[in-house]
Amino acid sequence: MFFLVRPVITAAKLLPAGNPAPAADGVPSKPGTRLWRTALDTARLSPVTLGHAFKYWLKLGFISFGGPAGQIAMMHTELVEKRRWISEHRYLHGLNYCMLLPGPEAIQLAIYISWLMHGVKGAVLAGVLFFLPAFALLSLLAGVYLAYGDVPLVQGIFYGIKPAVVAVVLFAAWRIGSRALKNSLLWGIAAAAFVGIFYFKIAFPWIVLAAAILGAIGGKLAPAKFRGGGGHGASNKDYGPALIDDNTPTPPHAKFSWTKFTLTTLIFIVIWATAILALGGVGTLADMGEFFTGAAFLTIGGAYAVLPYVYQGAVETYGWLTGPQMIDGLALGETTPGPLIMIVTWVGYLGGVAKEVFAQPVAAGLAGAAVATFFTFLPSFWFILAGGPLVEATRGELKFTAPLTGVTAAVVGVIVNLAVFFAWHTFWPRATEAAPFSGGFEWFPVVLAVASFVALWQYKQDIMRVIAVCALFGLAHALLV
Repeated sequence: MFFLVRPVITAAKLLPAGNPAPAADGVPSKPGTRLWRTALDTARLSPVTLGHAFKYWLKLGFISFGGPAGQIAMMHTELVEKRRWISEHRYLHGLNYCMLLPGPEAIQLAIYISWLMHGVKGAVLAGVLFFLPAFALLSLLAGVYLAYGDVPLVQGIFYGIKPAVVAVVLFAAWRIGSRALKNSLLWGIAAAAFVGIFYFKIAFPWIVLAAAILGAIGGKLAPAKFRGGGGHGASNKDYGPALIDDNTPTPPHAKFSWTKFTLTTLIFIVIWATAILALGGVGTLADMGEFFTGAAFLTIGGAYAVLPYVYQGAVETYGWLTGPQMIDGLALGETTPGPLIMIVTWVGYLGGVAKEVFAQPVAAGLAGAAVATFFTFLPSFWFILAGGPLVEATRGELKFTAPLTGVTAAVVGVIVNLAVFFAWHTFWPRATEAAPFSGGFEWFPVVLAVASFVALWQYKQDIMRVIAVCALFGLAHALLV
């Protein structure tokens, strides 16, 4: 581990022996007291250069396992408790804002903190380094998967992984639902969302819109039913002085003005339009650009919430990959660093190869992966660079709105639908839409799925460990059967 916070003034120079720092009432403060420690800690804080920040954000990109909760916890431990780049209150203030946004909240929080410290350069640095290792790794795995996915032993590994994915998605629905569905009305919205997407094949954006409208109406008619349950409140923990402390003035680049907001928005529109035009405006890559831009704005409630939308578009509408390939990609996404929404890299790679956007498969895959990733994360930078100054200007506690509460409830039903879809492909692997329960029922994946869910729910096992164990069982099954 390396440290970016280094001593620049020794304790002897700051607080010479025999002459302790005076307290507020004029009485000298003795070593070991909080005032003495605070003065010493302040002396140890030095400005973090962009080069030092680069090392930390690159490291985080390689070790950011555990989903958004794990990534947020990692940043808190390092940046608040150890390095003291930012205070507890300022950290939670930024996190509350990111929790309200569509998109992956962990990467947006990294962008927010780095933007506060180093402006636009810092925002781009932290954001890109957060997902770059996962992009490279998933692109590599996608290429290997397409080249060797038909090897029996590899198929055996994925045979064991698929039921684990069923359990992981179902566990995500339970975890979100246990926090979000606080009354029968919200349960009803979740059930309606499941029925709408499962039986009537209603597109995910329409479900989100309907849930938001219900939430807005319900927030006025029955506000008690739509009080948001998410977010993070203030904390009384004190880890000592920080570079960005509770009372540190907002830096000039982070101050809000409508002119700056409008200009930033126009710049992002130009970047987006230029990228679409560079792709030719038509064809598979342009379709990916437009589709994943929409996905970025619909990622409300976490990456699992947008997976049904990605599935509907990528599998059913555009045919970039198959349902089983989507399950395999999700499993690999769970075992690689970076946000789970990096599944879009996998989808883009397989889609680029399937649609032969270039004659050379690797070039086609990398082009699709790059387009999917770029357009998925571009809005995250806009959310912070355009909206961050407004958040800094308010400095109030941000809470979930009633429409967002309705959307979160609907998301639970949508995720359950995704778990049902994955289970169908896993337990009846040879079934078709015309004959949904044909081709034979597989009991072994059911056992693995149930055991995986129990391990996650009852025994709080790590997702990566559960997937790894299931992969070993799948490999053993392939060798024995």
